[in-house]
Amino acid sequence: MSSQLVPGADPSVPATSEAVEQANVSLEDQTLLLLARLMEGGQEDEETCRELNTLTKLLTDDSSMETRSTEPHKPLYELVDTDCVETILGYLDMRQPPTVRGHATLTTSAYLKAAGDKGVEALSSFFHTTVGKGTYDDFITAFSVAASLFPIVPDVIADLFLSEGFVVSLGPLMRRKWKSRKVEQAALEMLNAACMNTPCREAIKKYCAEWLDEIVTDVPSTVDVASPERREVVEDGSLQQRIHSEEVRNLAAVVLAKLQAVTSAPTAGEEERIQPATTSIEDLSDMFRNMISTSTSQNSSIEGLAYASLQPKVKQSLASDKAFLKNLIKALGSSPAKSPATYGALTILVNLTTYQPSLTEEQKRMTQLKAYANASKSSKPDPLNDDENVAKRCQAVFEAGVIPILVTHSQHGSAASLMLVVSIVNSLARTTKIRGQMAQQGAVKLLLHAYSVFPTDNVPAQRTTAHALARILISTNPQHVFGGSNPLSVTSAVRPLLLILGDDPTVEHRDLLPVFESLLALTNLASTDDTARNPIIRIAFPQIEELLLSNNKLVTRATVELICNLMQAPEGVAKFADGGRQASQRMHILLALTDSEDFETRRAAGGAMASLTEWDTAVNAILERDRGVPLLLGLCKEDQEELRHRGIVCVLNVMTAPGKVGEWGVKKVKEAGGVDALKECLKKSRSQEVLEITVEALKKLLADEKPGPAPLAK
Repeated sequence: MSSQLVPGADPSVPATSEAVEQANVSLEDQTLLLLARLMEGGQEDEETCRELNTLTKLLTDDSSMETRSTEPHKPLYELVDTDCVETILGYLDMRQPPTVRGHATLTTSAYLKAAGDKGVEALSSFFHTTVGKGTYDDFITAFSVAASLFPIVPDVIADLFLSEGFVVSLGPLMRRKWKSRKVEQAALEMLNAACMNTPCREAIKKYCAEWLDEIVTDVPSTVDVASPERREVVEDGSLQQRIHSEEVRNLAAVVLAKLQAVTSAPTAGEEERIQPATTSIEDLSDMFRNMISTSTSQNSSIEGLAYASLQPKVKQSLASDKAFLKNLIKALGSSPAKSPATYGALTILVNLTTYQPSLTEEQKRMTQLKAYANASKSSKPDPLNDDENVAKRCQAVFEAGVIPILVTHSQHGSAASLMLVVSIVNSLARTTKIRGQMAQQGAVKLLLHAYSVFPTDNVPAQRTTAHALARILISTNPQHVFGGSNPLSVTSAVRPLLLILGDDPTVEHRDLLPVFESLLALTNLASTDDTARNPIIRIAFPQIEELLLSNNKLVTRATVELICNLMQAPEGVAKFADGGRQASQRMHILLALTDSEDFETRRAAGGAMASLTEWDTAVNAILERDRGVPLLLGLCKEDQEELRHRGIVCVLNVMTAPGKVGEWGVKKVKEAGGVDALKECLKKSRSQEVLEITVEALKKLLADEKPGPAPLAK
């Protein structure tokens, strides 16, 4: 059959009779036929999903000017009448297969987007009508629709949920002597979804907490199984007397956990009327902890703990339970990528490992003022959230074997779950002693992959990834991570580290810790070879120059240490010794830092000068400055052997530079009191190497010998 009968089809591929038939039917008729087939029902689940998927595409395409058909037709959403809406929403019923419910959710979302206010009106009418019928079957459908659509149109469903008398009516329904498992489960799934909305959560806390607690705690010790009154069968399943299924109890516990874990400020007069549940968050967490090893209860357990683990006491309890951590990580390893169980398990691990943000003095004062203003809350932070306790929890999570599982999930997870993975790794990487093991287990590969996956406009994700990478590379031998048969390139780590040298545009107050740790990591990479040094010099030197003048002593020190290693590359030397104005200014700053108050800064600056003075152009730049030689001689008179070593190497290199530069160097050293400075260096020094170099330099001053340059011992 010719594919030319089907507009837009590939002419080389034969068209099916169905495709030709569809192509010759108007868009409105296609939609009506599709709706008729869905309303007729009786199809296989796969066919139903296919029909729903087609309807979703038709509605989505028709709602956009770019994709709308040029064929004249009325808006397709207008073809979806009340009966059609009822049919589509009926596929959201919890008794439908999950695949059908998933496709129906997408179809409903497309319809609501296309229909606008008309769609909201149709949804509201369906909900109120269905609830008003008052049968268990209708309750299940209405509650299922609300639970499915809460994440899609939260404001619309919240209005329905908070309509007068609805939440209040749930208590009598759930406390009936004869109750339906399915109704209980549908109602609890709806409450679970409603907790995402603050007003809904407050309404649940006010009117539902008491009977939710009854469900969790009311477990009859004996049940007369043979009693004919125990069970009756209706259209939606069994009716049970005072018995709650395990799944219902678990769901109720999850809702209670959300009510207690996510707190909100009470309004005036509201506090007294809301009665807290008798089951504490700690008791609920113990219940979830015991459930996690049971496959039927695992999802509820993980969801409940994702909220319960926000509480410091729960965090501490979970992290101290080695068996639980093993079970949690095992559950994470067996959960499919992009599943709720995966996201929930990662959320628990984030809660256990997250450190409190470091605050400036101004931020601390503002926090105290807010605490004073809200006198009902304690102004003191919980000690279980201090760095020492978080570090212990991080150690426990690491020892449970989390890194290999995170590496696996990072390859296939969603962007949201990858952000959680990176946050966990960043927290673990604060513990210095485990960084090497983290690198061995694949953490560096994980972070480099994550950095390449996050879009450039997701600044927080990229910066967190880069910070975690910096922490690990500070304490790891680059040759072990990037060398040998390892496919990772050292240059792939440079750009992420350079990112956090700059300001973070997403925060008001600059945090210098990432800058400092990035400088340390770059210094470690620059200790390898020019493959790592040259990209740093080419891309980041303006930032490095700026950081040399930082008001923070540690940042300045780390910057000078990085420059010291960069001076091993000719490109690095050229930045200080190419004869240009900028190079001269850089030399001036580096020379000044040899006289810094900070010992480590003087040592690094002296090391950089020792490397620079092996080049005659650099020596010439030093000699052009009046204080150049006196500063180098000052190093020779220091009390620390390391500094004297660097100073005397610099002085000898200045005097042994080739040609007239060397002659000028000898003259400048003599004029600056070099003989006395070197004699003082001899008296203070004990190292054989320092003594030999000093003697050689003295001979050069007192005679006319010209030995070669003396490189600083590595």
